[in-house]
Amino acid sequence: MNIEYEKDNKERIPFEHYLEEYRKLDPLEVSSRTGIPYDKEQQCFTIRLMQKSYRISWPEFTVTREDKEDGQYAALKTETAAKIFVIRFLVRGVSSQPAGNYLTYREVPWGEVYFRQFQGRCIMRLAFSYGSKLDQFKAQMEKAGARELKIGDAAYEFEFINNHFVRFILWAGDDEFPPSAQILFSDNFPLSFEAEDLAVVGDISIGTLKKL
Repeated sequence: MNIEYEKDNKERIPFEHYLEEYRKLDPLEVSSRTGIPYDKEQQCFTIRLMQKSYRISWPEFTVTREDKEDGQYAALKTETAAKIFVIRFLVRGVSSQPAGNYLTYREVPWGEVYFRQFQGRCIMRLAFSYGSKLDQFKAQMEKAGARELKIGDAAYEFEFINNHFVRFILWAGDDEFPPSAQILFSDNFPLSFEAEDLAVVGDISIGTLKKL
């Protein structure tokens, strides 16, 4: 398994490949399979990413915010990886509801194999970005519309994409131990996403926090 999200590396699948897949979709079939609303008259999907709602035109894949007055950073408008992630969901995803359990990265299929990369790319990045800045972490999670949890020293849950939820948990460091973190995924993620997709979830989520 080697899903490539980067656009500019010639050795990797470019964004245009995914865009071509998107253009070939039957939008009504996509809506039925994923539960993502599709407006036949406006020819657009309505999808949520990082607690924000967007309209995505078909077949062009033009992204607009539903809330025209929202001036916050919006990954889906600017980040190629976020656009590819959404296209992958529309192409391969299914409608699902979480059953209430949360999975570590190691618990998802292939997660054990790719855990070391995920640990450095996402878990350690989260820990060392905010483990000694809990107040900043809390403020930015509140800006993102996340729900506070009573876990660790600071924890929040947010909807990453429609009905798929992520938890960020932090433990502050001290003189003896460095800060640590955990990232958990609602148990319906593996129905639509692969381990490499979940690394992108971490990238986009942490990147969004830093830009709020």
